[in-house]
Amino acid sequence: MPSQSWTLAVVNQKGGVGKTTTAVNLAAGLALSGEPTLLVDADPQANATSGLGVDARTQSHNLFSLIQARLVHPQATIASEILTDTGRENLALLPASIDLAGADVLLASQIARETLLRSLLAPLHEDYRWIVIDTPPSLGVLTINALTAADGLIVPVQCEYYALEGLSQLLQTVDLVRQHLNPRLEIWKVVLTMHDSRTRLAEQVEQEVRKFFGAKVAHTVIPRNIRVSESPSFGQPVIEYDPRSRGAQAYLELVEEVKRYAASCAR
Repeated sequence: MPSQSWTLAVVNQKGGVGKTTTAVNLAAGLALSGEPTLLVDADPQANATSGLGVDARTQSHNLFSLIQARLVHPQATIASEILTDTGRENLALLPASIDLAGADVLLASQIARETLLRSLLAPLHEDYRWIVIDTPPSLGVLTINALTAADGLIVPVQCEYYALEGLSQLLQTVDLVRQHLNPRLEIWKVVLTMHDSRTRLAEQVEQEVRKFFGAKVAHTVIPRNIRVSESPSFGQPVIEYDPRSRGAQAYLELVEEVKRYAASCAR
C-alpha cells in the first residue's frame, strides 16, 4: 500500500498543447520508476487510451460505464480488478470511450455531480501511489470532476503564439473549485511543450510564461521532437518508443521534477 497517494490532473482547455502526450508519458514514467500508477482517461477522444496501445472499443469497463453504474448504485466504487491491464509493470488504465461526450447531459440533473470522479477513485488510493487524469480540452463537467479529484495540476503550455490565451479562465475555474469543492487543489507544474530552441518565438513565450507563473513553471522544457509526435501512432509513450530521444529524456526529467515536488509537499 502506498504511504502517500497523489492525484494529478493534466489540464488545459486549449487543444493541441501536448496535454495527452504529457499525461501518458508522466504516468508511464512514474510507473517506470517503480511506483504503482493509474492513468485515468477522462477525454471522450480516448487518445490517452490509444496512446498506451489499448483499443477503447474492446474494453468491457470504461470511465463512462462506471459513471453510469455509480448513478444506478450510489455506493458503487471502482475495484482494481476491473481496470485495464496495459501490459506494463506498475501501470494500469481506466480507459475512456466516445460515450463520455454525453457526460454533461447525463450528469446535468445529478446532485453533487462535480464530486463523482473523486468518490469513484477514492478506494484506489490504497493501491496506487499516483493517479494521473487526462482531461478534455474544455472546462465542462469532466474537467471540473478532475479538478475536484486532484491534489495538483500539471498545465502544459505550448510554445507558440497565444500561449497564455484562455489560461486566465482556467485559473478562475481553479480558484472557484478551490473555494467551493477542493481546498487542497493547487497548480504543481506549468510545463512548456513543443519548444523549438531555434526560434526567437519559443524563447519569448518561455520568458512570458515564466514571468506570469514564476516558480510554478517546470525547469524541464519539452522540446519539439519527431519521436514525441510519432509515438502515439505506435501505441507507446515516447519514453518507451525511443527512450534515448530528446523528447523522452525531457519527460523522464519532468517525472523526477514532479516526484521532488511531491516529496516537498509530504514534508
